[in-house]
Amino acid sequence: MSTGCITPGRQGILRHSRWDALPVALAALHGALLLAVPAAPVVAVGLWWGSNTVAHYFLHRPFFRRRGLNVAFALYLSVLLGVPQTLWRDRHLAHHAGRPWRLRLSPSLCVESALVLALWTMLLAKAPAFFLTAYLPGYLIGLGLCWLHGHYEHAGGGIISHHGVVYNFLFLNDGYHVEHHAHPAEHWTRLPAHAAPTARLSAWPAVLRWLETPWLEVLERAVLRSPRLQRFLLDRHERAFAALLPRLPAVRRVGIVGGGLWPRTALVLRRLLPAARLVVIDRSADNLAAARPFLPADVEVINDLYDPTCMKDFEVIVIPLAFVGDREALYRDPPAPALLIHDWVWRRRGGGAVVSWLLLKRLNLVTPCAR
Repeated sequence: MSTGCITPGRQGILRHSRWDALPVALAALHGALLLAVPAAPVVAVGLWWGSNTVAHYFLHRPFFRRRGLNVAFALYLSVLLGVPQTLWRDRHLAHHAGRPWRLRLSPSLCVESALVLALWTMLLAKAPAFFLTAYLPGYLIGLGLCWLHGHYEHAGGGIISHHGVVYNFLFLNDGYHVEHHAHPAEHWTRLPAHAAPTARLSAWPAVLRWLETPWLEVLERAVLRSPRLQRFLLDRHERAFAALLPRLPAVRRVGIVGGGLWPRTALVLRRLLPAARLVVIDRSADNLAAARPFLPADVEVINDLYDPTCMKDFEVIVIPLAFVGDREALYRDPPAPALLIHDWVWRRRGGGAVVSWLLLKRLNLVTPCAR
């Protein structure tokens, strides 16, 4: 969702853009939905969605020109979400500043907290069954979703974006997280304009990102403990590489991205390309430490994040299935004369060979002239 420009509401009540009427209206609809359907899923999803969209953008750039309207809207969000907005703002801005958060009592925090406690007390007194069986479980699940969301936006010590159209439509460009950290004061409608080609990207929204690399890493660690699995993987990968390498000219230097843990690609390529210089690039020092006992002595290791704009001296780059980044950009514009990308078996791109139907995995060969 991108407007291309921000239209200041000089004649109206909105301070930055007429587009801010949208999150205000959605917050009102959120309240109406809670009254119409007072159920745990509505409480949970509402808390998660509202905290990461309306409340998030409001704390960075309060929507209204008049201070009184901003105070009133913060009070409304505090009651709606069950989270004092001054508390949320202080914690979040400390996160952006990279400093520990410390609780600071203030008049606004006290008033917002009192309103939340008053709501909870009233619900417990007037509708104890609803409060204990619907509101409270939904509230706790919502907080859990918020924690999961924040955790996977910064998994692995970095910042990760998701540029999916559907998610960013529904969540008001919340997926542009790298861009938001680079420009925290930028209006939410303008975040897509700051999309960085080198940003870490995920194919999944933050709250679903647990589906991604951790499970692949669990499988990798299982391979480290099983010689039988190691032999199976070496055999299947060697067949795929052997089918594709004859299509390439002489190869002198190969970059193997994410080659830590069980380094099957380095082992296979050392066997198939004995004269080539192999370089394993992995941002995880722990993964590289696990791989070192298996790596041939002449394989170079670089403990760093792969950056195609800087690491250009390779005839071949090998990308893993667990690659965290813009895989489609690599397909569109290969960063080397030949790109070998591990992908799911149904994603055939360029020339390729199936690694294993059991693993649902294939190896795609992409060159700049064969995109």
